[in-house]
Amino acid sequence: MPATLPALDAPAAVTPTYIRPAASPFTPVLADIAESDRIFAETLAEYRSPIAPMIGHLRHYRGKRLRPALVFLSAKACGAVVPAHHILAAAVEMIHTATLVHDDVLDEADTRRHSGTFNAEWGNKVSILFGDMLFTHAFHLTSTVDGRACQLIGAATNRVCAGELLQTRERGNWHLTEAQYFAMIDGKTAALTEVATRLGALYSGAMPGVAEHLATFGRSLGIAFQIADDLLDLTGEESKAGKTLGTDLEQQKMTLPLIHALNTLPIAEADEFRKLLQRPGTNKRAEVADTLIRSGSLQYAKRTAEEHARVARTSLDCLPRSEFRSILEGLTEWSIRREK
Repeated sequence: MPATLPALDAPAAVTPTYIRPAASPFTPVLADIAESDRIFAETLAEYRSPIAPMIGHLRHYRGKRLRPALVFLSAKACGAVVPAHHILAAAVEMIHTATLVHDDVLDEADTRRHSGTFNAEWGNKVSILFGDMLFTHAFHLTSTVDGRACQLIGAATNRVCAGELLQTRERGNWHLTEAQYFAMIDGKTAALTEVATRLGALYSGAMPGVAEHLATFGRSLGIAFQIADDLLDLTGEESKAGKTLGTDLEQQKMTLPLIHALNTLPIAEADEFRKLLQRPGTNKRAEVADTLIRSGSLQYAKRTAEEHARVARTSLDCLPRSEFRSILEGLTEWSIRREK
């Protein structure tokens, strides 16, 4: 597995309360990420012969390494990285990768990081089984640490699955509420970023109260990240994003800007907007975006993401000033300004 990361997009704006990280914010933990990558690869090594093409294809799913980086940055912000962190980071990344494989099946996506998805290459059945294998290996890997780690990662994965189930069940529900939307993303995205920062803090020896603040940071960061991802699906460019866009619309998934628009537009316009959303195909993205701009719904979603990013930054006030706290603070801006 590669030991380096692609540079993250520079934040468009910097909140004055923290220092902008130089170059890639992950630079100080690249060696730790490389070690978690090694563990990830070693865990699957026994299967390299029978399913070598699929193991190799994982490189297209291993992107920014945000979740492993959160484990290590939180650990260093609270104390120091220990060997358990490398194992836990590999397990969290393995769970995240499994969810991506399954998501692409659910979304019928054919592109991931400028390459074909597992389902595009091998079909849905193989993709589901391969994702399942990643899940089980992640739990087996976690069991080599201790029972507490198993409990925390198991609970987080339960939340991820519950969030995905809720989203799948509510597809096409044009009356979805904001509360239901946040329940979805709290599970499907925020659960893993939350457990990553909690594990980083706890296994560095941080006090439970500090670990709780770091968990709040991870959860709020994940929510901001998902709102930004939903906006990207509606208004981003596939050439920059490196994945199939418009899948939320095609799969009739309700996201925050859509919910806001339907609750803000006059009744007749809201009814017309629902008809547009129900129209098959992804070529309606421009029309949808025009409505979202006119209703102020894109700006509303952006402001909401910014507020969750602010909560994340505030959660770090329990930590002393350090390079690693500044990097974590900087990630809150990156999470809502990125283009991929």
